[in-house]
Amino acid sequence: MSEDDRTRAMRSPGDGRPLPPRPGDGLRSGGAPAHRLPAGGPGAPAPAGGPGAPTHKLPAAAQVPESLRAEPPRAGARVYGRERSGKSPIRPLRSRGEGPPEGPGRPPKGPGGPRRRPSGRAILRIIAGLLVVLLVAAVGLFFWINSRLTGIEGVLDEYPDRVADTPGTNWLLVGSDSRKGLTAAQRKRLATGRAAGQRTDSMMLLHIPESGDKPTLVSLPRDSAVTIPGKGRDKLNSAYAIGGPRLLVQTVETVTGVHIDHYMEIGFAGFVDIVDAIGGVEINVRAAVNDPKAGLKLKKGVQELNGSQALGYVRTRKGGALPDFERTKRQRQFLGAVVKKAASPGVLINPFTSIPLAMSATDAVEVDDGTGAFNLLSLGLAMGDSPVTTVVPFGGNEVIPNGGTAVKWDRTKALQLFNALKEDRPVPKEILDAN
Repeated sequence: MSEDDRTRAMRSPGDGRPLPPRPGDGLRSGGAPAHRLPAGGPGAPAPAGGPGAPTHKLPAAAQVPESLRAEPPRAGARVYGRERSGKSPIRPLRSRGEGPPEGPGRPPKGPGGPRRRPSGRAILRIIAGLLVVLLVAAVGLFFWINSRLTGIEGVLDEYPDRVADTPGTNWLLVGSDSRKGLTAAQRKRLATGRAAGQRTDSMMLLHIPESGDKPTLVSLPRDSAVTIPGKGRDKLNSAYAIGGPRLLVQTVETVTGVHIDHYMEIGFAGFVDIVDAIGGVEINVRAAVNDPKAGLKLKKGVQELNGSQALGYVRTRKGGALPDFERTKRQRQFLGAVVKKAASPGVLINPFTSIPLAMSATDAVEVDDGTGAFNLLSLGLAMGDSPVTTVVPFGGNEVIPNGGTAVKWDRTKALQLFNALKEDRPVPKEILDAN
């Protein structure tokens, strides 16, 4: 068997591909069968045309079945039962969500199809959801802080002949020399000593006016000579040592004529914790300080102070012709720096700083039993409003009955200062510049 015969034997008759020619084949019409018809069967007529004629004939048109006849071309196609205009090919239908078909001028479709942009309504819903989450978190944080506050009972209790309520809001801010919460190693590192008992290391009176003007922060030197109710003439910080916060409030109200609305106190340990919680504070040290008793050595200029350095900075009495006066200035400067840093967006928005700050602050401070988180927020906003700062005008010294020397206030100027506060008026400039 030749190669062509083998090929023919392997091919299917309905394959549709032409068969290779075979010797002796004549011309074939298109559509001829792929094999020879047997010639000369019983009763079959001899093929016309002689030996070289084709072995078969094409059927006449009449003999072709009706189903196989070619359908005449139609002018148009039908789409969903109706005649379709035009001769362009019909494009395939696209499923829902599928992008426009590819073609000239159209971007290629990605594996997942084109992305759908969120609608304006969806964006508003997302923003509203975030606001609700933030509001719930803020309310929860507020109640959490409020529950952690330590209240001191009876600090602002009424007493005979107490000063009547005055306009505005007045805070007595006290920094005590309490070593509570400090280990022996911490007392050594912070140079706080081992003094027994508890005294006030700094006192400030903050007045927040009703008019919306700037608050006024007044330093009350702890060695000021005052009359302590029921105890006679003594230093101001002795009132705290004798009768605690309640007697101190009563003494301040008596000598200033200003009604105290809120009381807040902080000790050494809390002071350090708050400063460290906000990552330190930036202070412009106006003169180099070297005070071994306060554990402090600082160079002149702007620098970042950590908790222990800040504590030494507000406690030292080194520098200046009037050490106690310079000390009160440093305390006001530092308090403003702490509040400014704590109220900055970088601290408040960051949960890694705001939450430790809230924990440190609530552990560090003690307030009167009528003061809550909302009042502390008001205090922070007032301190962040760059309050007017000053100190009680003073001049000279006074020998107190139990021995020692105390700072004597300038009575006339001091009355002008405190009268302006209790009447909710700005303090006269000549009083602010007096010292």
